[in-house]
This record gives sequence, structure tokens and C-alpha cells, in this order.
Amino acid sequence: MKKFMFLSVGFEMPTPEIMEAWGKWFESIGDKMEGGNPLGAGREITRTGTKELSMGLDSITGYTIINAESLDEAEKIAKTCPIITSIRIYELMSM
Repeated sequence: MKKFMFLSVGFEMPTPEIMEAWGKWFESIGDKMEGGNPLGAGREITRTGTKELSMGLDSITGYTIINAESLDEAEKIAKTCPIITSIRIYELMSM
């Protein structure tokens, strides 16, 4: 089994309906989910300085770690998610 990180992109103020949709999604993926959390305020640090990251439709707003056999299986799981803008999937490589 491989591990994949789902990065949720896009922010809308959570409503009861949004929270219910996410709760149902987490229940539906069950033991394939290993962990995750929403993200709050952030900063981007570069060689030229630091900037505050605002919450908007292009913000990374959460992560979920998923166990799946392949990137294709991870994509199928992601397609069932209550997406705000998009989900980015990355395979977690071992070092």
C-alpha cells in the first residue's frame, strides 16, 4: 500500500452543509485515511522575504493522507471529495 497526500485547494467560509459533506466523505473513505487537518493562516518564505498568505480560492486549505494501491486509486477517492476548488495529489516517497 502506498501513501498519498491530498492537498485541498480553495476556501469558503464553512457552513453546516459544507461541514456535513466533509464529515460524510471522511466516513466514506474509512480506514484508507491515515490522517489530515484543515490549514489556517500561513506565510510564504523566500530568499527575498516573507509574505502573508490569505485564505481564498487559490489557497491550500487542508491535507489528508490516504492509503491506496496506486495514483489511479487515489484519484478515484479524490473525485468523491466535496471539493471547493481542486485537490492536488502527491505520492509520499520514502527516503
